Amino acid sequence: MKLLIVDDSSTMRRIIKNTLQRLGHKDIFEGGDGVEGWNTLNTNPDIDMLITDWNMPEMNGLELVKKVRADERFKDLPIIMVTTEGGKAEVITALKAGVNNYIVKPFTPQVLKEKLGAVMGIEV
Repeated sequence: MKLLIVDDSSTMRRIIKNTLQRLGHKDIFEGGDGVEGWNTLNTNPDIDMLITDWNMPEMNGLELVKKVRADERFKDLPIIMVTTEGGKAEVITALKAGVNNYIVKPFTPQVLKEKLGAVMGIEV
């Protein structure tokens, strides 16, 4: 399974990547903002899941999610948003934009594992 992590924090990308690798995922792409994430998706349209932050420069995560959902190639791509934006209104906004699941920072590896499994419909 190919995964794309988009977050402007290299530390957060590393934390997510390390967790995913411990879960057995090896094919992991990274982007530092929504523009990089979008470019990576376009050059690797076979990516199986997008994990994105909300607050980023250039193109934020919400804008990225809307752009992804507007593209026929990615309309069914599973998306998990990992963000500090934990308010009810933000969660609803993200879900309406097309996010499949939502994780509020800080989070534990177990939470990421559970959300990944829920979105993919598998036990991880």
